[in-house]
Parts: sequence; C-alpha cells; structure tokens
Amino acid sequence: MSALNVQGFRRLLAAAGRTLPILILAEASLLAAEPADPYLWLEDIEGEPALAWVEAQNRESEARLTADPRFSAVEKAAYRVYAATDRIPYARQAGQRLLNFWQDQTHVRGLLRSTELQTYLTGEPQWEVLLDIDQLAEAEGENWVYKGAECLEPDASRCLLMLSRGGGDAVTVREFDLDAKRFVTDGFVSSEAKQSVAWLDADRLLIAKAGDGFRATDSGYGAELRLWRRDEPLAASQLLLEVPSDHVAVSGAVLKDALGTFPFAVDAPAFFREDVYYLGDALDGEGAPRKLPLPPDVDWRGLFQGRLIGLTRSEWRPSSGAAGEPIGQTIPAGALFSVPLGDLLAGRLAGVEALVRPTARRAVTDVRVGRSSLYVSVTEDVVMQLLELRPQEAGWGRQNVPLPGNGTLSIVSANPHSDLALVNFEAFLKPDTLYAITPGKAPNPVTQLPARFDAAKLSARQTFATSSDGVKVPCFVIEPKGRRGPLPTLLYGYGGFEIALTPSYLSPLATAWLQSGGVFAIANIRGGGEYGPQWHQAALGPNRQRAYDDFAAIAEHLAATGVTRPQQLGIYGGSNGGLLVGVALTQRPDLYGAAVSAVPLLDMLRYDKLLAGASWTGEYGDPDDPEARRWLAAYSPYQNTHPDAVYPPVFLTTSTKDDRVHPGHARKMAARLKAQGHEALYYENTEGGHSAAANLAQLARRDALVATFLMQELMAEPNSAD
Repeated sequence: MSALNVQGFRRLLAAAGRTLPILILAEASLLAAEPADPYLWLEDIEGEPALAWVEAQNRESEARLTADPRFSAVEKAAYRVYAATDRIPYARQAGQRLLNFWQDQTHVRGLLRSTELQTYLTGEPQWEVLLDIDQLAEAEGENWVYKGAECLEPDASRCLLMLSRGGGDAVTVREFDLDAKRFVTDGFVSSEAKQSVAWLDADRLLIAKAGDGFRATDSGYGAELRLWRRDEPLAASQLLLEVPSDHVAVSGAVLKDALGTFPFAVDAPAFFREDVYYLGDALDGEGAPRKLPLPPDVDWRGLFQGRLIGLTRSEWRPSSGAAGEPIGQTIPAGALFSVPLGDLLAGRLAGVEALVRPTARRAVTDVRVGRSSLYVSVTEDVVMQLLELRPQEAGWGRQNVPLPGNGTLSIVSANPHSDLALVNFEAFLKPDTLYAITPGKAPNPVTQLPARFDAAKLSARQTFATSSDGVKVPCFVIEPKGRRGPLPTLLYGYGGFEIALTPSYLSPLATAWLQSGGVFAIANIRGGGEYGPQWHQAALGPNRQRAYDDFAAIAEHLAATGVTRPQQLGIYGGSNGGLLVGVALTQRPDLYGAAVSAVPLLDMLRYDKLLAGASWTGEYGDPDDPEARRWLAAYSPYQNTHPDAVYPPVFLTTSTKDDRVHPGHARKMAARLKAQGHEALYYENTEGGHSAAANLAQLARRDALVATFLMQELMAEPNSAD
C-alpha cells in the first residue's frame, strides 16, 4: 500500500480467505452436544466428490433457469450494459498518466491502458495500451485476472501488477515498466499468495505474504513484514516486524510528501484494530520499529502537508506524560482529524485537531488527500455532499463543492502530488457524471454515462421503518410512478463491516426487475456505515440481532405501507449480506416469498475455521468462546434450518475460486435444505473469486440467473426485460 490507508486492505479482509486446501477431519472444537456435520465433505473445495455434487447442482439449476425466456432477455440486456463501449473509463492518476483497466466484448480479460491528463479531461482520451491481459493469458497458458497495480510515486514509471489465477484474492506480483510497456527483466516477482506490497523506493519494497517462506496468521495473511531489496532472494529479505498467529495480518505502508519518505508497519491484532509502527530506525537493522501513540481503532487515510489524516471510530481524548494527562480537545467518534507527523514521531499529541465532526444524522464517509486540499464526503441520512478543506494561516478553510445532490459522490482519484481530483456523481435514476475538481475552480464535468433505462417511468424515495427497539431505520424504494397496490418487490441488504449502501445508478439486475413490473428496495440497516462507526458498532458481536431485526422491520414496513405483500417480497444479499438473507430466511420465513443468498457466510459455528474467518471475530464473535458461541448459535442459519419449518424457495450461489468466503458455506446450506425437503437451488461458478464472476459475460450470466429465479417465484407471468 502506497499510503497509510488500510481501508482497501480491510475491505479485502472483510470477506477474504486463503487458498489452503481444507482437510476433512473430525473437529474436536465442535461441542460434544452438537451432532456431527454430515456435510463436512463439501468443504473440500477441489475434492472430487464435492465437485461432482456441484456439477449435479449446476445442471439442475441451469436446466430450470436458462430454459426460461426471461433468462436470455436479462442476460443479453445486462451484457449490453456491462460491455458497452460508451461506459465512463474511470481512471487513477499515476504520475503524469491516468491509468484505466478496460474490458469489453473484444477484450474479455481486459486492457491496462493509459492516457495523458489533458486529453482525458476533454472527454475524448487517446488511449495507449500498456498490457493486453487476454494476450498475456494465452501466451503464458494461465487464466489471468487483473487485480490492480501498485505504482512507484511520484513519477509512477514502474508498477507492481497483481494477477490472479481465476479471480481469487491470492495474486502473483510482477514488476512492470509503463514506459517500455513490458514486464521488467529480472524485476520484482512474488509468487501467488495473499500478499501486500508497498514501494519504499525504486529498489526496495515492503512485503508481507502468506507462504513462500513467510509465516501466515490464522486468518491466512502474512504474519511477517520484510524489506525486500532488488536482486535479493525473497528468502533473504530483512525481517522488520513479526506478529502473533492469532492477529489478522501485518502490512507495510509508505507515505511521501515534500518532507520526505516515511515507512510504517501496520499490525492488525483484530479486524478494526491496528497498531502502527514507524520503521525509519529499523531499515538499516540498527534500530527497532517504534510504536506510535495512536488509538488502536483509528482509520488512517494519508499524509497531507506534514499532517497525518484519519477518522476515529471511538471517542479519543489525546493524552501525554507518564500519568497520561488529557491534552487538547476531545475527538468524537466518527470525526475527521489531523495530527502533525513530526509531533507523532516524537511521541507528542498536542497538535491533534478535529476537522469535521459528525452529528446524529450526519457521517463522514471518505477523505482523500490532494496536494493543496482535502476532499471529504459526508452523508446526511445516507445522501452525500462533498467538502473541500484547505489549511489557512489560522485554522482550516472549508467550502461545499457545488455538485448535484440527492445521490452518491465517489472520490475516484486524488493524489498528494497533484491538485486534480476526479469525483463521480450518481443517483438511482440519474446516470453517472464524472467531474474534475481543482482548488478554487468550479467542478468541470468530464463525461457522462448515457441513460441505460427510461427513468421517466420510475420514482425514488426514502422511507423509514421502526425497528424492534424503536430505532428509525432508513430504506430506499424505487418503484413505478403512480404505483397502485402491492407489487413484487426485491429488497437488498448488507449491514456489516461499516459499509454504507448509498444511492447508485440502477444496475442491470435492478433494471430488469423494475422493467418487469417490480419494486426495488435497499435496506440501510445497522452494522453498515450509513451513520458512521456508531451505526456499525450497534450491531457488533452480541448485538448482531439488531441488524436482522432492522431488516425484518423494513420487510414489515414495506408490507404495511402497501408496497408489497410477504408472498411477493424477495430478498437478496451477498457475502455478509448472504448471511443476512440466511438469517432472514430461518428467523422470519413468513415475511418473504423468495430468497437469494450469494457467496454467503452461513455456518457461523465454523466460520472461523474456514479460510479467513478468523479475521472476522471482531465483527461476529469467536465461536471458540462459549459466550460468543451461544449468540452465534442462536442465529447461525446452517444450524437453524429445520425440516418441519416452511421456508420460501431459496437460491444459493457462490464460486469455486472464492478465496474470501469459503464455498462450503453455501454448499452445505443447500445440501441441508434439500435433505430436509425444502425448495433450494444452487449454482457455483468455477471461477470468479468473491464476485462469482471473472469477466463481463459472467457478470451478466450471474444477474440473469438471479433475476430469473426471482421472477419465477414472485411474478405470475413472463415479461420481457429486454
């Protein structure tokens, strides 16, 4: 990572796993009173019996769903959108270049390409192809999927490219020369693993990985951070920091500004906790990493003009001295703040200051560092605005950036070496517009996505349900204008890991559903980040049931207000959202007519034993702790299915190559439901990683399978979504 910003790595961890094979053994950790699991054999990801079962399930599901004429209509419509050549080519700044990864009908695996800034800002960029992933895959006989690049700033002439076999999170890292448009002969190459890398300078990297001689944590990530010098065998690299196996991971981060280059190690003992160490004294082997006096739950976002910028997750009263006397102002949970890096390295915290404070309905959702400004997105009841902050002689100047409202503002690219920021606006019924933002100037619209559907026939609104404990929970509803009476409705939810579901231009799946006469709704339940860290923390561990109660309250609200009826209400979620659907299915089956659980967690008594599950105990609780096991057992969908219950039809989907959430969760749930006599379909893509799709065609097929299942269960007559 090129900045002290582990948010992206954390989101990877939020559902991430390792690729070590699962051995099917008796589990001594299972409580003696619990019956043996007859479906443990389905956890053997590549085992022949398990794959034979998967193949049989796929044949059954495809025979039913692909024969429906609606399947082909949705798949074709979705693919037209995903592969359209008039999509916005979102790009990131890399030196004087803008880098874009592009996939279409011709380039299935994709192109890594670049353009100059000025041509990009005209809306008609002239692209130069740097690497054709399709050609590379064919030449090397590998199923390469591009997973990103880590570039050497500020000139970014060299990048470390991440390539995955089949779309998983385990990647091979290879050094690439952007000027020569080729891999560097005898350059840095790190074999396939879950790993993180950061450039220290042109000839040194900070690297942590699971395997290849590195220790791994129980979560399947690197437990050792090393300094790797050019032309040095990786096995001979210098160990900088080692963490215990029960920690989540260790990673490296490098911050650069006019003051110099500052290397750090980030030790994550738990999912939302990090200890940060300064490495400047340790690189020559003379000193040791120096732990910084920071709260362990701070989310650091970068270096701005000599000040570290971050977000708090809990209230922070900086203190100093041997007795820990409080100093300065109290920083509330969910605030944006800064602290002088020099003071921090010297162990002083007197310069800590809050830059943006939250309110009960207002949350700071993102901050990005530019050369002259900070760009901060905030939400008010899940609707965003963008702030620009600039330091002044006394304090900070702040202004609202004049961008459209009632939608989502995403900071696509900002760079501490540039005054340009690229910001995207979208809303449910308004296609994306990409803006160029520079300090002191009005936003410049660079390009806009053409409309993909007739928005004039639809309306979007926000409504609030009252949960079981009296808390008001928001929900977005997109419906046909002039709707009369209840209609088939699809309710989507997530509710975890402080991730907010904000308004976005309707996806091909949502569009197909609406064009077929349905209503589409999004639940902003606790556990997410819609109202900042406290909204998330309200549903952690023993309080997880609050998220599920919120979801049920929204389902009841949609029925009570005439939007739909329980037998017409379908629910859909993926990953943690797949768990949400599983709990909804088993706790309140009376509220729903159909359910789709994608790449889900479902066996919450074994999730910590499967792939990276150990990294999520801070979110859910540790099944090996008797107290936590009790509350997990109370809602774990896999253990709470019963043959005498009446469940709505359910469709479970996953991917063999998902090295985040283990496919065994979905496999075992489908097998158990079927054995108990319930209606369940199952589909497992053989590649694609946690998205369950490795290319645009697979995305379209995934959407078509889900939409067709829901239409079959909730809509009386076929109705073309073309």
